[in-house]
Amino acid sequence: MIDVANGWIHGVERGPGWLFIRLNAAPKAKGGAPTLADSIWNLAEQHFVYRIVLECDDVQRLTQVEVDELGELRDRLDAHGGVMRLCGLSPTCVDTIENCGMSQVLPHYDGREDAVLAHRPTQPR
Repeated sequence: MIDVANGWIHGVERGPGWLFIRLNAAPKAKGGAPTLADSIWNLAEQHFVYRIVLECDDVQRLTQVEVDELGELRDRLDAHGGVMRLCGLSPTCVDTIENCGMSQVLPHYDGREDAVLAHRPTQPR
């Protein structure tokens, strides 16, 4: 586990061409810590992977500020030829994203596999 971005804790796992980041809202906050977007961007740069799935199963709620940060991160990744997808969002988080008008910018999926495969059409077997 890595502690970053004013109390967010995330685990990082690298898959073929993807970076999987598990977010948890921690009960503490640190002044002067990088933003959530900056912290995740730094991880992407360290791993040289700009396709990211944020696994949010343990995040119970998001604020408008956090949704805006995720939108900023998505824009950065997009400008760098990358992509960001969210999975495991609670209904409260989905509502917040929709209320912020960001549901088109921050697509969300049920799980990691759905998030990764969403960019490809279904292929016949």
